[in-house]
Order: sequence, then structure tokens, then C-alpha cells
Amino acid sequence: MYRPNVAFILRRSDGRILERSDFPGSWQFPQGGVKAGESAIDALHREVREEIGLRRRHYAVVETHGPYRYLFAGGPNKKGFHGQEQTYFLGDLVQPDQEIRLEDAEAGEFRDTRWIFPSEFDLAWLPPMKAEVYREVFRDFFGEALMAPSER
Repeated sequence: MYRPNVAFILRRSDGRILERSDFPGSWQFPQGGVKAGESAIDALHREVREEIGLRRRHYAVVETHGPYRYLFAGGPNKKGFHGQEQTYFLGDLVQPDQEIRLEDAEAGEFRDTRWIFPSEFDLAWLPPMKAEVYREVFRDFFGEALMAPSER
């Protein structure tokens, strides 16, 4: 059984995308579970507001792909899910100079962010269980062929 989930790739006008950078050696897009009775797009707007403090007026969703699936390491979680089934959304900032204000985030999950070009992404930033999904996501959204350091 897979947990329904949404993930958001936020892009600036210069082509850079938002990265959660508060945990060294890890990567995460704003993302979270879809609640019972909630649509994927409504879950997306809620998660973006909770995690990075942006409202719908701050970004425009321009593309979506999925679902992508991965299994959790170590088996099912406490709610009985074996993995996640994610729908990814790509969104552009409406105002090119819009700043991410983490103090406006409702959940306070992100402590720091940075902007990178998709080509700068490194698969080594991920736990192995997520690597194949990220390969597919970057290929589908950016035409990027991600490689692990050992593949270069």
C-alpha cells in the first residue's frame, strides 16, 4: 500500500529550483501526504503554504507528472504504508524577485533553502530508495539524465 503524496518543484525565472538545504547531505522538495478527501492540487497548495510559506498567488503551477513510486527502507511505516506514490508539480514564481520567507511557513519544517540549477543536482544527496524516482522526475521535467558519482 502506497501513501498518496505530492511534491513541488519551485522554479525561479533564471531556471534555478528550490532545494531544502538544512540537513547536510540530503535533499527534499516541499512535499507531503494527501489527506482523505483532499485533491492532489489542494494538498500541494497546503503543503507549499505549510513548508515554505508561499500562498497560491505567489506561484503558478505549469506542469505535473506522476505518479512515481518508491518503497520505504525497512518496510511499512507506523500507518501501514509500504512506500509513497507521488505526484510532482512544477511551479514558477509569479514575481521573479519573490523571496522564500520560512518564517511565514505554518509547519516550520524547512530551516534553510537554496536555489540550484537542475544540472547541479547530485543523486548522492538522496537516500537510495528515492534515487530512481528522482532520475525519472528530472528526466520528465528537465530532460536531465541524473547520474550517481560512481556512474560519472
